[in-house]
Order: sequence, then structure tokens, then C-alpha cells
Amino acid sequence: MSDSAKFDREFLRSALQLAAKSEVDHLLYIGDTPIEPADLRGRSCRKKLIYAVTSEQIASEFAANKEKALVIPGYDYSRVERVKVAMVSALAQGAFKEGDLVLCLTGRMGRQVDTMMQMRIGSSLDDRVAIEGVKLGDEFNSQVIDALIQLALEIGQDGFEGHPIGTIIAIGDHNSVLEKSRQMTINPFQGLSEAERNVLDPRIREAVKNFSVLDGAFIIREDGVVLAAGRYLSASDDEVKIPLGLGARHAAAAGITAGTRCIAMVVSQTSGAVRLFKDGNIVLELHQTARRT
Repeated sequence: MSDSAKFDREFLRSALQLAAKSEVDHLLYIGDTPIEPADLRGRSCRKKLIYAVTSEQIASEFAANKEKALVIPGYDYSRVERVKVAMVSALAQGAFKEGDLVLCLTGRMGRQVDTMMQMRIGSSLDDRVAIEGVKLGDEFNSQVIDALIQLALEIGQDGFEGHPIGTIIAIGDHNSVLEKSRQMTINPFQGLSEAERNVLDPRIREAVKNFSVLDGAFIIREDGVVLAAGRYLSASDDEVKIPLGLGARHAAAAGITAGTRCIAMVVSQTSGAVRLFKDGNIVLELHQTARRT
């Protein structure tokens, strides 16, 4: 056995020993290759294990082996960003609750896990982001939010026809948002039935991705129905401050969320980063290490 392989096995064994401690509620393993059955045999932490994998097919294979698995986008994040994305998905799917202690194992995409992070739900993930920030209230559908976060990451990663693009997606309090915005171009979703324009349908998510080339924001109801694209957000708040280096889209998202009860996701055209605003503040920030555009 090579020195590298010995390190990998020792690292995993140490992690599993930590996960077995009574104070740890969940073991979140971020990777497409399952832990060897022999390494889990007889360990109490097996009941705590949740995998975060990069496709529905892999998740189905894990489920067939009676392993819990959730799906995250298969992009090349840094280790910290992979943990953020997996934690958001797990929270949206109700896998964790307030106060749970989660031991996370991750590594670079396609490689062995080599990093361990311990997270308490409701405490800071890093200096800028708190997992509690994605708890947005009962009025928001968690499946819709999770689908839109993954869609925003795709837009930031892929762009449109090889070109980077940015956009704003405003969700919730739609009457107030519509009052504080105006149509900049023809609304491509006008005239469609509600069943034909819900973002829980993959075809509609693909349409949103394509229409992201339009100037302006998407307005989406709490239940996922797309009401409009190409809206200019006119709400502003002089009290709202955004970090230096962020531009007009971020200012617009901060302003509309400060003046209404909506939340807003911004995809940065410059970096592909995704930021989630609520009450005028950034509550989630996801950066990608590489873009396809």
C-alpha cells in the first residue's frame, strides 16, 4: 500500500471514530464514491451517514444499497464551497435541524476526501456566511429555494453560449416586488398557464437559464411560479450598504429585499459567484473555483 493510500485510510478511520461520538448528530460525506463496507462494519456512525453526490443516478445507486444520499451540482468548488452547497441542500431537504452537530468530509471533485469540518447548524460557516441565514421562513418552499440555488450556480458556471452572464432572481412577496419594478422588455412567460411556468419543472429551469441573457430580474412566486423576466427593480434604500466591489445587480437585490419581504439571488457576471440577499443583507455566498465560460 502506498503512503498516500495509507494516509487516506488513516484519515477516514479517524473521521469515523470522531463521527461515532455521541455529540455528533450527522456525518456528511461529500463524494461520489461510497465508503467501503468493511470500514463501516460495526460502527455506530453508519446510521448518521448522509452522502452528497453529483447526480440523480448516483443517488439512486446509493439508495438501492439503503444509503441516504442527496444531490448537489457537480462543479469544481473549493472544499469550503462544497461544504456550503451540501449543507444548503441538506437543510432544504430537512436532513438537519437547528442545533445539530454535523461532521463534514470533503475533498476536491473526483478525488479522495482529505478535509474534515465540524459544523453546528445555526453557527457561522465562515466569517461571512451563517447556515442559519438560509432558514428563510415558512412562506418559502424549500424545494423551490434549493432548485433556484442550483440553477443560479449553473448560470454562473455555464453562462450562455460560452459567454459569462449575470442575473437577479427575486422570490416571494411578488405583489410588492411587481409594484416596485417595471417591465424592461417583453415578458417571455406571459400567457403561459401556472403549470407551464413553475421552476420545479426542469424544462422551466432551462428556460430561465436561457432567458438570463435578458436585462433585468426574474420575479418568482413563493411556490415557484415564474411571473416575469426582464424586470427593472426600482426599489432603493439609502441605508443599505453592500461590500465594495459589488455592482448594480447586487445593489438592486439589496434594495428590493430591504423594501419588501422577498429574497433575491444574484449571479455575478464577473465571477460567477452566487449571493443570496434577505432584508438588504447577504445571507449566503457561494464562489466557484473555475468557470466553463
